[in-house]
Amino acid sequence: MRIGVPKEVKPWEARVALVPHAVAALIQAGHDVYLQAGAGKGSGFADEEYAAHGAHIVPDAEALYRAAQLIVKVKEPVASEYAFLKADHILFSYLHLAANRPLALVLQKAGVTAVAFETVVQDGALPLLAPMSNIAGRLAVQVGGHLLHAPSGGRGVLLGGLAGTERGHVVVIGAGEAGGNAVKLAAALGAQVTVFDKVRARLSAMAEVGANVTALPAYEETIAHAVHSADLVIGAVLIAGARAPRVVTRSMVAGMRPGAVLIDIAIDQGGCIETMRPTDYGAPTYVDEGVVHFGVTNMPGAVPRTASQALSSVLLPYVQIMATAGVDDKRLAGGLNVRAGSITHEAVAAALI
Repeated sequence: MRIGVPKEVKPWEARVALVPHAVAALIQAGHDVYLQAGAGKGSGFADEEYAAHGAHIVPDAEALYRAAQLIVKVKEPVASEYAFLKADHILFSYLHLAANRPLALVLQKAGVTAVAFETVVQDGALPLLAPMSNIAGRLAVQVGGHLLHAPSGGRGVLLGGLAGTERGHVVVIGAGEAGGNAVKLAAALGAQVTVFDKVRARLSAMAEVGANVTALPAYEETIAHAVHSADLVIGAVLIAGARAPRVVTRSMVAGMRPGAVLIDIAIDQGGCIETMRPTDYGAPTYVDEGVVHFGVTNMPGAVPRTASQALSSVLLPYVQIMATAGVDDKRLAGGLNVRAGSITHEAVAAALI
């Protein structure tokens, strides 16, 4: 199989889908790997490292897409890449099509076979989404703590507090991979944490994180009450393949204190906070209803080396499966989103109606 790794072109996106050691494993297995020049540079991986393992370095995206059959990239294609997509391509990346109708139409028109990282299911879990969710959850607390500083427009709160002061109040909505990591870090910093979820087992796990964590079922009235007193709200609601449900309403946001902070990890799936819109690291925040909003759609892109290493390690086995057994292998269950002009994933199709 001819496998291509293009350079990411979304703003402030420096991750690379496969690090040099992963490429080496694919080449040792008999595959040809093509790398667009500079694809790994932002993550600290030079072209020479890839070439030393036998990768073909090509000068630009057009050459990369022309040479490769299986395109492995981090983020979904953007407008400048659409013309390179052909019917004989298999695209393997984060797609989030439920919140991106224009891209879904492009993929259908091109006849591309598209497999989404975020909908591959194994033993009820989402193995290709998990590492980035882990990073996003931790980053949400780090970024939120910074945005609460007065010079950043925040209300001047130190999340962990100290003797003689109140602790910061962090509300996390969703206790999956992203939300769970946010809870653990916020609690470790000493914040007062309230976390909501609909799954009892997750609530039990969160309650055991520490005495400063309150784990509650996700009732609208209870969420509204917690959001009202929050310094930092982190939205981490995920339904695989589908648009994220709106959990935090504008009226809830309007009731928050000026300078409080909202971070929506689910923004690439449409977002779970009504007042949130997508942003990037060039202009990551804005103020609405007096509250600081952070809606960066590629949060792990802030730590590209760590993120690339984590992502590549979980991607490699699935790339090997796809390159040898094809997209219909049961180990890729749920991943297939588009084939021969049709949306094949039920939740994605329902969201695009």
